[in-house]
Amino acid sequence: MTGSNLTREEALERSANIAVDSYDITLNLTTGAETFTTSSTVRFSATPGSETWLDFLGESVDRVVVGGEDIAVEWDGARVRVPNLAAENEVRVDAVGRYMNTGEGLHRFVDPADNEVYLYSQFEVPDARRMYPVFEQPDLKASFTFTVTAPARWQVLSNEPTPEPQPAETTYTGPNGETEPAATWRFGATPRISCYITALVAGPYEKYTDEVTSRAGTVPLGVYCRKSLAPHMDADEIFDITKRGFAFFENEFDQPYPFTKYDQIFTPEYNMGAMENAGCVTFTEMYVFRAKVSEAIIERRALTVLHELAHMWFGNLVTMKWWNDLWLNESFAEWASTTAQAEATRWESAWTTFGTSEKAWAYRQDQLSSTHPIVAPIRDLADVEVNFDGITYAKGASVLKQLVAYVGRESFTAGLRAYFAKYAWQNTTLPQLLGELESTSGRDLSSWSKQWLETAGVNTLRPVVEIDGSGVMTRVLIEQSATNELPTLRPHRLAVGCYRLEGDTLVRTQRVELDVTGESTEVTELVGVEQPDLLLVNDDDLAYAKIRLDERSLATAIAHPRAFTSSLPRALVLGAAWDMTRDAQMPAGDFVRMALATLPGEDDSTLLRTLLGQMSAAALTYSAPAKREKLVADVTAGLRSLAEEAETGSDAQLQLVQTFASFAQSEEDVAFVRALLSGERTLDGLTVDTEMRWTLLTSLAVAGAADAAEIDAELTRDNTATGAERAARARAALPTSEAKAAAWSSVVNSDELANQTIAETAAGFGHVHDVSLLEPYVEKYFAMAEDYWTGRTHHIAELGISSLFPMALAGPQLLDAAQQWLSSHSDSPAGLVRTVAENRDAVARAVTAQEFDARA
Repeated sequence: MTGSNLTREEALERSANIAVDSYDITLNLTTGAETFTTSSTVRFSATPGSETWLDFLGESVDRVVVGGEDIAVEWDGARVRVPNLAAENEVRVDAVGRYMNTGEGLHRFVDPADNEVYLYSQFEVPDARRMYPVFEQPDLKASFTFTVTAPARWQVLSNEPTPEPQPAETTYTGPNGETEPAATWRFGATPRISCYITALVAGPYEKYTDEVTSRAGTVPLGVYCRKSLAPHMDADEIFDITKRGFAFFENEFDQPYPFTKYDQIFTPEYNMGAMENAGCVTFTEMYVFRAKVSEAIIERRALTVLHELAHMWFGNLVTMKWWNDLWLNESFAEWASTTAQAEATRWESAWTTFGTSEKAWAYRQDQLSSTHPIVAPIRDLADVEVNFDGITYAKGASVLKQLVAYVGRESFTAGLRAYFAKYAWQNTTLPQLLGELESTSGRDLSSWSKQWLETAGVNTLRPVVEIDGSGVMTRVLIEQSATNELPTLRPHRLAVGCYRLEGDTLVRTQRVELDVTGESTEVTELVGVEQPDLLLVNDDDLAYAKIRLDERSLATAIAHPRAFTSSLPRALVLGAAWDMTRDAQMPAGDFVRMALATLPGEDDSTLLRTLLGQMSAAALTYSAPAKREKLVADVTAGLRSLAEEAETGSDAQLQLVQTFASFAQSEEDVAFVRALLSGERTLDGLTVDTEMRWTLLTSLAVAGAADAAEIDAELTRDNTATGAERAARARAALPTSEAKAAAWSSVVNSDELANQTIAETAAGFGHVHDVSLLEPYVEKYFAMAEDYWTGRTHHIAELGISSLFPMALAGPQLLDAAQQWLSSHSDSPAGLVRTVAENRDAVARAVTAQEFDARA
């Protein structure tokens, strides 16, 4: 009984031995800046005479009381032994917890704008044990009662409504040494939930309130953010999206909202988008927009709000038994939130965004050596920590979308309603959901599950067209292929679209929907039809598969990049071209030129954002080194021209200026960036706000046209947490060996930086115009990797190993170095090996693409 990891077998054994009734958890947040006291009283039944353990990661365990009697403390740093159990037990563990700066457990943040302290919890997957002693596994549901002592003027939030505080005997000493009175809040008991969705948020958060009429009655709504961000908090927009989500999900699931209130708190230094704590959802405060952002980010925020709300039913009301069904939890929320966004908000084209962004993520993840079936074997907590990936979220949601089409929307909805009604407040497994869907649809889903959920990899669909002398199609095939390593060929329900040029516009003249199976499928409906200018396999984006364009279609797409009147077919064609570039079937230079020709007039914000990122990667990573300098110069010139010509104040103008700034390095371009920053040059409609100033200043830093003193002056102007993070990025981006060494040391040789500052520092470190600055860090990276991984928490380890990899040096030498490390470190921690292998895969793909581009 040792170690912080937990295997599935151990979890099964523990849940077979005990059944948990309730927790009373007492926390004192007034004891200092580093630690807090925490006590859990747990009531549970057990097999008489057996033993078990409670999980706790913290400073110390001071007392263990079993049945009213003190016993010897046996704690190995992760597990508290509890021996000699009775049939019914009450166990109390008193401990000291440690505040974190990693975004895990109970995170503590001091706002540099006003020196106020803010706390929030983040527990998924195994980090409730960082705040209180607990049986840390999802199937041991219980009722939780929290009692919290904190400064009396703070907001204190948990899963249940905040009670009236009572005066406490203790006082609180703040960061400036000031003393103030404290109070105690005793929250009501929660319903039976899993520990990973319990929550605590505390601090002088600004509060906004509203309410929504639910099937269960009136539900109070709250939105919270730091006081210094309050001028930028658009709470009304959040409330509007939330209310639309309430109405949609209650109707779709035929279940009332299951909790007593719904708070949404925007928190600092957050590791991901959000977390679905029951009735107390936490979000990254990057979604509090202190400057102008693209519509793509605004749409993403709305999707995230709906995603977390969907979890209140799927995940919180009904919860997976073990983490092997994590994919279902997240994929369902992805599908449900996109459906709600498309059908209940102003973002009616949400599925286009899904295809452009989410599916691209899934395709990329599915082609790595680390790919895995959607239903992945999760042996232990270490496995689940690295499986928050594009397979779990985006591929799973894509496949669920196919399942909806396969069984029919009405049958799918009926199955969901039966599932929630039958399993409310319980833990379930995938077969229980599929069983309800089989009952409502009449379909056997066992073979579908095996083909789509239990195998890995993505198939490629390619059209083969034969024509006669008059240009009429005499045969149309869709050929399906898979990789040698992942040979499964799956069934697809998809559409084939025929597009003809009418002037400068591609008009769809025919659409055929069919099932594609096996290696080859005949499209008989198109025999005898004149060959179109563009034949689009997977039109309307129904299937999860990579697609190719036949020779005539590709030529049409390249010659007429703006000919589609709808963004979806344009996105599908561009996605096919990008995939061909990544697969070394289209030269990187050709893709860049196609992208530059597509950008003018693009008004789909997510497509624009995606295309700019792909074009940048093609130019900087996939192009032949001998051709790169000219290609990058062409990209920079093209972006500047497009930015200057973009519609005044448009989303495109904003994104084009941001991307141009990241490329600017010539004397003329640097002078243009400097003039924009100083105000000597303006672009009508472009607001040089706080974030744009940092974008422009960082551009100058990368080009060697700004120094540390100018960065410090900008930080004085923007003395905020975000300002400090942006300054860290800019300093790390300075093109000197000293700046790179300082950035490297601050991340690798110290554990003082908070999670978000590490991310910003690493981003600046890797942003270079002269890649030779990173050459000394290839050897250093592989030398430090294992110690860094084992010496940090999971999130920080993964963040550092991923973001410090010198990808700008992608080429044969970096590929050899990565492969040599992997060959000699097969016994290193699995998560580390996976992360390095994924970096190696990215370099290998880049090298192949570079070689192809060189031959073009």
